[in-house]
Amino acid sequence: MKTKILFFLLFLPFLAISQVINPKETAKRKAEDRTNSGIDRTLDKGFDKVEEGIGSIFKKKDKKSKGKKSDSDSENDVNSSDDKQSNKEAETGNNQSSNNKPIRKSTTASSKFDFEPGQKVLYYDDFQRLNIGDFPAEFNSNSSGEVVSLSGKEGKWLAMTKNGSFVPESIKDLPENFTLEFEVGLVGEDPGNNYSGFGLNFSTDKDALLKEILFPEGTSVLYLHPGADLAMVQVLPFGSPEVYNEIPMPQWSSKGETFAKVSIWRQKGRLRLYVNEDKLVDMPRFFIENKPYNVAFFRRFFEDCELVMTNIRFAVAGEDNRSKLITEGRFVTNGILFDVNSDNIKPESGVVLRDIAQTLQENPTVRVKIIGHTDSDGSDVANLTLSQKRAAAVKNALNNFYGIDANRMETDGKGESDPAQSNNTTEGKAANRRVEFIKL
Repeated sequence: MKTKILFFLLFLPFLAISQVINPKETAKRKAEDRTNSGIDRTLDKGFDKVEEGIGSIFKKKDKKSKGKKSDSDSENDVNSSDDKQSNKEAETGNNQSSNNKPIRKSTTASSKFDFEPGQKVLYYDDFQRLNIGDFPAEFNSNSSGEVVSLSGKEGKWLAMTKNGSFVPESIKDLPENFTLEFEVGLVGEDPGNNYSGFGLNFSTDKDALLKEILFPEGTSVLYLHPGADLAMVQVLPFGSPEVYNEIPMPQWSSKGETFAKVSIWRQKGRLRLYVNEDKLVDMPRFFIENKPYNVAFFRRFFEDCELVMTNIRFAVAGEDNRSKLITEGRFVTNGILFDVNSDNIKPESGVVLRDIAQTLQENPTVRVKIIGHTDSDGSDVANLTLSQKRAAAVKNALNNFYGIDANRMETDGKGESDPAQSNNTTEGKAANRRVEFIKL
């Protein structure tokens, strides 16, 4: 009888741990691994002491003390000495403490929206080609999902209905410089804040793409948890301690705005993450392995809810082609984006517009013609009118916001009449929605 009681008391800590899955700590991954496999009763030496200090980043928050931070509070957080030291360590690669444990650092947040979409579109999907209830053949998954329409939202969405991984197999061997954009939202129940949430698994091991937890070495993971209002970055290097950063994420919250625009920018080893128009992460050593990376989406929520995605845009971000306007007399960009069937310019187009304006400011004698192009959706007449309006909107933006003399710019629109690629694919349509600058 005493033996049974003693075993029960030893077993209690694991029951508590198994209810909270925290992706940021190796120790917790070990704990869950033991729980899921029937609990290995042969404990690692000292593991109990490690568990005593484990806290969940997804703990329930005190509603009385919780509130939105003011701008001044945010600035104080960004400028704290701890954050500065953490970032300094990340920059220099000092990712190991004296006791060889993972170093826990806070990523600073900034509202500066300097994201610039890649120019060469490699993959685009808005799921318009699919029937409601279908699952896209381009995705591999160990879970379940379907294409849905949402009340009050335009277009079609891929609903990820159960926990698991979703691999966009059209996105392969990520280039050293790319951008990845998509819209994401929550539908249904509150997701809870215990499990790891929604994430992107960037792995050098293709067999690991169907994981949503217990990632192997050679993997870098980006977590976004709207139930916990947190974002986290985790890097699992070969032969080195894991590194992670975490920050508040009020931009996408199950208690507030349940839909968000996510923009990711890789520049060799660096990762930048933007949620809506706020830059949350700027990590110089995220892609640290000298091997090709691939990507998968995954979801792991405690409660039953639907995670929905659409407008997935993956593009190469490369050299600065703006000089082509001066040296070659022509510059074409897919980085000036518009609302659907509208000439309203999206905020993420600001960086491209700014760079074009700078080129024109540096060359004050140059005059340009701005030409709008569309894909083939809709009628010829409607697309021609839309392309003309979009060209005029670009001219107005350059004039009103950047002071470029309107007399230096002419506009025109060609609608769908001059496609850059075939309109038979979503990628081709995305490439055809472009703005052209011709030196006069």
